[in-house]
Amino acid sequence: MKNIFAAIGALAILPTAAATEVAVTYSEDFAEELADNYGDREGETLTEDIIDDLDAAFAKAGVSPARVDVVIVDAKPNRPTFEQLAQRPGLDAIRSISIGGMELTGTAYDADGNVLAVQEYEWFENNIRDVIAAGTWSDANRASRRFAKKFANQLTDS
Repeated sequence: MKNIFAAIGALAILPTAAATEVAVTYSEDFAEELADNYGDREGETLTEDIIDDLDAAFAKAGVSPARVDVVIVDAKPNRPTFEQLAQRPGLDAIRSISIGGMELTGTAYDADGNVLAVQEYEWFENNIRDVIAAGTWSDANRASRRFAKKFANQLTDS
């Protein structure tokens, strides 16, 4: 019981950062890829990861733009998605691997709607021997974390 009250007390003294509104959309090509191949739920998974990565990177850098618009231009999974497994029974959820990654663009705005920064980032693994992916979107998640860190650094410098 003491631990619960201690945890609540610790949360009460944490500084609260201004919330940044993050909107994630998809390029036409990637939206089509989601609908035809990966499955719509995979877009939701990537969106949540990007928002979490941006929130963490912005908090660490001490920046808080009013709004950020992110576009997933392209993304490739390291392992088959549920939709791919359903469509192609020959795929193996564990042993089927591929080169993954993601391409993103983002624009940060202040409260008045002025552009603070624009960030473009693309990273795809380039050698299948280097793929040691634990999850479906491991390389895409790596790209998302790097994108968020670079974006936060750019906002810090401006």
